[in-house]
Amino acid sequence: MSYYTYILKCADGTLYTGYTDDLDKRLTVHNSGKGAKYTRSRLPVVLVYSESHESKSDALKRELAIKSMSRKEKLELIGKEKE
Repeated sequence: MSYYTYILKCADGTLYTGYTDDLDKRLTVHNSGKGAKYTRSRLPVVLVYSESHESKSDALKRELAIKSMSRKEKLELIGKEKE
């Protein structure tokens, strides 16, 4: 089974980072308003970045590392210079 770390762009322009074992399902859940509390009031969300990991532990560690990045660093990670 693969696990994923992902970044979503919310309707208000903010970025949300999470992890999952099913990207399509998780994106559907977020956009249905039943996802994370943070994204519920910032719909719709769009997947802008994802990484695959072999273990849940690796995905969680990467999620934490991305969450500790500045917005500028996250934008560089997803391949955008500024927003």
